[in-house]
Amino acid sequence: MKKSYPMAMVNTPGKIDFEEQILKEPSADQVLIKTRAVSICGSDLHTFKGEHPFAHLPAALGHELSGEVVAVGGAVRRLKVGDRVALEPIIPCGQCVFCQKGTYNLCVNLSFHHRQGQGAFTPFFVVDEKWLHKLPKSVSFEESALLEPLAVAVHAVQKAPITLGSTVAIFGAGAVGLMVLVLSRLAGAGETFAMDVQEFRLMAAREMGASFALANQGKKTVEDILHMADGLGVDVAFEVAGKQMTVVQSLQVLRKGGHAILVGLNPEPEITVPSNIFVQKEISLSGSQGYCWDFQTALTLVEGGSIDLSRFISHRISFDSLQEGFDLLTRPGGRANKVVVLFE
Repeated sequence: MKKSYPMAMVNTPGKIDFEEQILKEPSADQVLIKTRAVSICGSDLHTFKGEHPFAHLPAALGHELSGEVVAVGGAVRRLKVGDRVALEPIIPCGQCVFCQKGTYNLCVNLSFHHRQGQGAFTPFFVVDEKWLHKLPKSVSFEESALLEPLAVAVHAVQKAPITLGSTVAIFGAGAVGLMVLVLSRLAGAGETFAMDVQEFRLMAAREMGASFALANQGKKTVEDILHMADGLGVDVAFEVAGKQMTVVQSLQVLRKGGHAILVGLNPEPEITVPSNIFVQKEISLSGSQGYCWDFQTALTLVEGGSIDLSRFISHRISFDSLQEGFDLLTRPGGRANKVVVLFE
């Protein structure tokens, strides 16, 4: 095994650099993983462009990882060499009031491996055993690299009051938005509306069962949804785009007593919303932060065949082509939704 390996970094916006890392033996509770697949996340794109509100350059990239265990520390009991695993890339403190309550996604000291200098776009990854999920043989490495965004979607949908026949609107038809669409239908949603500004994403939404896939044209789109939803609006709206316009739209399309869930991370620290609408329509707005005990649910859904993660992958590239993958996702007309980086 090599004594060093490259890890992807962003030192200047728009450029991937590879920096050599020293290969370390795992400590007592840690596991060394040989990376097999990593998918590019929307937050990676924000970091790549130098626009992430919480990640300042230079920064490591990548957290949606699957791989194979190649070494274990002396205290590791649940995993062994050769096991196939997926990473839950979150580091809560375990001590604050929210961690003690079990809501570790709300940890006041929450961190991530890539925020601590260890990105996933690298051939090897060292991590505590407790943040690894053992994979069944029926789930591929590339599918497993999408378990993290699926867990995000699971958490969001489980926060929503969706019942049999509920009408649901989703603003943003990227990978997570499409997963929210599929999960909403699994949860019993009736008519579903998917909105985006990219036609190729709307095509994907139609293929995945959206009742209506609409090019987002601002006020007109709100009027169209209200008209198609019997003039009343939808029961639940998900905002997955992270834009002021779509946040406001998610409120405007709700029927009285409806509920909006914010999933997308907005790069702007403050946005303006029409406050009177909350009183006049008695609507509710809540946020959905990452995932909390949702990884296993996501894995169970994939293993049981309820959701096929391979459908969300638009491109597969090699580690050596990582710059090309990020360029594909950020340039106009790239027509890429979810890009998975495969390792030998």
